[in-house]
Amino acid sequence: MRSRRRLVGTPERPRLAVYCSLRHVCAQVINDWDEQTLVAAATVEQEIADECDGSTANAAAAAVVGRVVAQRALAEDIESVCFDCGGRKYHGRVKALADAAREAGLEF
Repeated sequence: MRSRRRLVGTPERPRLAVYCSLRHVCAQVINDWDEQTLVAAATVEQEIADECDGSTANAAAAAVVGRVVAQRALAEDIESVCFDCGGRKYHGRVKALADAAREAGLEF
């Protein structure tokens, strides 16, 4: 909750929330004003899991999720987001996801 005091997803600039479990990586683009998830991607989805090289919980899988969520967001005309790492440090899987989303065209 401390990080969400500062990070609020608006309709103009929604929040890109990242969740990493021991087995999967998930990302959602959320409009907090309307309490609505606009776009989501996770390694639980079969098409994303197929692109990963065997493991769905490493930095390579996080990069795939970042690229896919950025492509889906750009298809919905979302170009700019605020990044919410969910209290995790910005390294490893979180950094790989953010870098891949930036390379795909999202602006943080």
